[in-house]
Amino acid sequence: MANKKIDINRCSVEDLEQLPGIGRHKAEAIVKQRKAIRGFSCVNDLHNKVPGVGASTVEQNRGLLVCEVTTPRSRRTSRGGRRTRHDSSTASGPEVVTPSPKPSSSGVTPRLGSRQGLRQRSRGIIAPPDLPTSSSAADSVASLTPRHDDTSRSAVLDSLSDSHMSEDGGSGEEDGGSDDEDAVEDDDEDEDDEEEEEEAWFGDTLSDEETSQDNSTSFPFLSSSLSLSLAGSSSASSTPGPYRSRIPIPISGSFGKHIMKRKCSSSSRDELVQGKRMRTTDDVSAFSVLMKTVRHQYKSGHRPRIPSKEHPPARLSEWLQIFQTWSNAERMMALDELITICEPTQVRHMMQVIEPQFQRDFISLLPKELALYVLSFLEPKALLKAAQTCQYWRLLAEDNLLWREKCRDEGIDENLVYGPNRIRRKRCPWKALYMRQHQIELNWRCVELRQPKLLKGHDDHVITCLEFCGNKVVSGSDDNTLKVWSALTGKCLRTLVGHTGGVWSSQMSGNIVISGSTDRTLKVWNADTGNCIHTLYGHTSTVRCMHLHDNVVVSGSRDATLRMWDIDTGQCLHVLMGHVAAVRCVQYDGRRVVSGAYDYMVKVWDPETETCLHTLQGHTNRVYSLQFDGIHIVSGSLDTSIRVWDVETGNCLHTLIGHQSLTSGLELKDNILVSGNADSTVKVWDITTGQCLQTLQGPNKHQSAVTCLQFNKRFVITSSDDGTVKIWDLKTGEFLRNLVALESGGSGGVVWRVRCSNTKLVCAVGSRNGTEETKLLVLDFDVDDKKISV
Repeated sequence: MANKKIDINRCSVEDLEQLPGIGRHKAEAIVKQRKAIRGFSCVNDLHNKVPGVGASTVEQNRGLLVCEVTTPRSRRTSRGGRRTRHDSSTASGPEVVTPSPKPSSSGVTPRLGSRQGLRQRSRGIIAPPDLPTSSSAADSVASLTPRHDDTSRSAVLDSLSDSHMSEDGGSGEEDGGSDDEDAVEDDDEDEDDEEEEEEAWFGDTLSDEETSQDNSTSFPFLSSSLSLSLAGSSSASSTPGPYRSRIPIPISGSFGKHIMKRKCSSSSRDELVQGKRMRTTDDVSAFSVLMKTVRHQYKSGHRPRIPSKEHPPARLSEWLQIFQTWSNAERMMALDELITICEPTQVRHMMQVIEPQFQRDFISLLPKELALYVLSFLEPKALLKAAQTCQYWRLLAEDNLLWREKCRDEGIDENLVYGPNRIRRKRCPWKALYMRQHQIELNWRCVELRQPKLLKGHDDHVITCLEFCGNKVVSGSDDNTLKVWSALTGKCLRTLVGHTGGVWSSQMSGNIVISGSTDRTLKVWNADTGNCIHTLYGHTSTVRCMHLHDNVVVSGSRDATLRMWDIDTGQCLHVLMGHVAAVRCVQYDGRRVVSGAYDYMVKVWDPETETCLHTLQGHTNRVYSLQFDGIHIVSGSLDTSIRVWDVETGNCLHTLIGHQSLTSGLELKDNILVSGNADSTVKVWDITTGQCLQTLQGPNKHQSAVTCLQFNKRFVITSSDDGTVKIWDLKTGEFLRNLVALESGGSGGVVWRVRCSNTKLVCAVGSRNGTEETKLLVLDFDVDDKKISV
């Protein structure tokens, strides 16, 4: 056994189980799989196709195993007869060795229509009636060539149909004799006989050599699951033409259920002979109907055509007429059902037809004015994508007026467009401005922060007021001075010296700075030169608040009065008296003056007549903050409430409840109010409805009192005693990130004031216990114009 190699395609179970690592169980699995796949193609198939046999076992026995692949026989061997061989290499056609017909057990030559006769006739063992079996075979084959008309082919179909019909219609004796012979064979020959019977019934599939030599006639009117072809050799053949032909019929569907092999009941004596499957009359009838249909269509010349507009399928126009009579809902339902029953290839065809209908460039077909009008409805982001479609779309999408409207919708200051020369030189300046602003917003929101500029001054004093205009920053302190800084370089340009007390309020416009001090005076300064233009005397106590409009400033003092000054002349224009406690906040719009005081009152003044128009009563504690837009007055108080008033009638429109402590900061723009409170929360309100839109809190909220806030259409900037400056999304209330976080935050570090421009943030920071140095931080969010290409 050590020197003998085992052929895995011929060995037995006993041979295999002697090999190392195989065993009886694996040997049986190998033989079983070999029968299932009809032989192995190589030794590696053992571990690739046999479950339980590993690659290591195969490698261990590779020297003892061989795999000899057997070539399939082109014809099967009949019992007791010789095999019919075909040699495609011969020029004169296939050579046929015709054995003698095997007689039946009764000594009678098999009937042509019987099972055995049909089987032997398919092998060429016996000849059909009226057809020669010797040298005249070539003449018979020639009768099937495509040169002949359909009538000749129909005759062949007739003979085939009649032969199948006669199989069940013949005498029982002859059939019985054939089946008695079959019954004495072993199991292996029974399997071969079953396959031979199928070949005799349906026909063998021609080999490659036969197919290349035969001319086939196909029948396209049959369904895809049932195809029929007649083949006739153009060269001489020893087998008669009609019976030399093969009829390959792939079977599926209900027809296939009738004519394929199937299990049948043992009680059906008509369908069983010695335990073997017989064809029923229904099978033969179905096949006969098929053959007659083929014959009739080919005789009549009605061959089906490939559907086209000239030759549409039958009843197509009738179906379309019915479809046109339906309503829209009925059509939609019909289309849904149609798509459901379609094959994937048909659905893809529908997509290929429909998609181009939605891909028409209608923008290019419209007049330019209409095309721009259509594009004006796109969001800026979609407009930028549209510009990448084609050259003409880019020309439209970069229209300067189109982007001007987009800038106005976003509230972008149009005065910036033609100001700097770098914007004016752009091909589409409005688009360049929009792109620049978009990048600036990204810088605020998420781009990594740059190192801030440090503006150190005022020693360890408190910065009490902060102004930011253009590129100049002005800070006032309780050290009696104001300092002017450059926001670009971070250098202190000059120090404004003149007050004899701490500076507690200030206003700035252009290069003019107005300051109020505990020395009871106001001073007007030129920030460019550092000179004091005017000193305004009149108040008898600390000037605690002021508001500048054009060239008139209104000041409020702890002496309970308000005074109006002309900063150009330094003259006191009006004195407004009526409060009975210190005035803490004031607003002026050029027409009305609104003031809030520690007497819990809010008053509306007519400055021309120096009369109080309305005294707004409702707060139950000191009023600390005010906002006035010309229509609404918003006041914040130590009583934790915020009230909204009508300036004309003096009525309280809304009382905004939600904060828990002093409202120290208010900002009002376009009916949106943002309030900062000592309870560490920030709220966003709609003053027209009195509804709280957002509360800026959560795990990232401030940990101490909110000291100052600023906001625009997108962001809210807040500062706190906890030493942080935070940025929030105005619409969603989402915390975005910390812009400033002092290391001493929580242990004394404080952010007192913040002021913002479009591209810069200025923060006044320090501490009350010396843990943080007093200074200004300037954060820059501007962009490099070279990076913006338009």
